[in-house]
Amino acid sequence: MAGAESKTSRLILLRHGQSLYNERNLFTGWTDVELSGRGRAEARRAGEILRNAGLYPDLCFTSWLKRAIHTAQIALGEMGWEQIDCLKSWQLNERHYGAWQQRNKEEVKEEVGEERFVAIRRGYDTPPPPLPDGDPRLPRNDPKYRALDPSLLPRSESLKETRRRTLNYFVRDIAPRLAEGRTVLVSAHGNSLRALLMAIEGVTPEEIVGIEIPTGQPICYEFDETLQYLSKRVLK
Repeated sequence: MAGAESKTSRLILLRHGQSLYNERNLFTGWTDVELSGRGRAEARRAGEILRNAGLYPDLCFTSWLKRAIHTAQIALGEMGWEQIDCLKSWQLNERHYGAWQQRNKEEVKEEVGEERFVAIRRGYDTPPPPLPDGDPRLPRNDPKYRALDPSLLPRSESLKETRRRTLNYFVRDIAPRLAEGRTVLVSAHGNSLRALLMAIEGVTPEEIVGIEIPTGQPICYEFDETLQYLSKRVLK
């Protein structure tokens, strides 16, 4: 129809604030740890930034991990915007770091060497060593995952595998909201958000090695009505 306004949508990516494991330099993965004091402050600051920018989301998505859930709650509380729906999915969880979970990063690097450490931690298709049978850290031992098909639960993941599950969820559940012209907040994790960034910006597996998403700093993407990527703002 002539003169009709096009629908512009916005996607706000927010990596959770610093967690207690971030503070201690431990691999976290699917370990469900709380925000640190600094992390709660980062979440409040993220809410303040979004409020000052006038970016009030219509809908929120988070993972099943409380550091992402609580970051969203704190940020939305700071905005006075707690009435919106917040949908949660395990597919937005952090990358599963397998046998490296709960271990000190410097100790692991010393053990495996700098080259292998970087290839696994920052690379695209190399997973960490998997959790063995009987390991209490296996997701099947966590009651929150008991209703899921056990074949879906990882023992470790590469970024490539994390990207597959994250993008599947994005296409099925988040993109349709953006197609309606909505503003959507996704509060998640360094690697699940790096996976989305790769898809949105066309970043290659080689390029993603050098990209890190800071904790508590909102990134806003704008799309046209066909979900073509128009612009990106890192909000401070």
